[in-house]
Amino acid sequence: MLLTFVSAAHADTTIVALAKSVDEVLTNIRNWIMGILALLATVFLSIGGARWIMGGNDPGEVEKAKSAFRSAGWGYGLAALAPLVVEILKGIVGA
Repeated sequence: MLLTFVSAAHADTTIVALAKSVDEVLTNIRNWIMGILALLATVFLSIGGARWIMGGNDPGEVEKAKSAFRSAGWGYGLAALAPLVVEILKGIVGA
C-alpha cells in the first residue's frame, strides 16, 4: 500500500492519502508519463517551428528544425503508447 503524507497549514493536522490498489498507482504513473511526454513533445514542436521560420533558407537550420519535428513526433508517439506500457506492467504485476 502506498502512503503519501501531506502536511496542512497547521502543524497539528496531517492528511494521509492511501492508494487503494496497484491498479490506481499504475494509472497515476501512466497519466504522469503521458503528460510529461506530451509537454516535452510540444516544446520540441515549438522549437522546430521557430527554427523553421527563423532559419529562412539556411540548410543547417532547416535540418535542425526537421530534427526537432522528428523528436516531437517520437514524443507524441510514446505518449500515445504509454497506456499500452502500463497494461503490460499490470500484466507483469498481476493487477
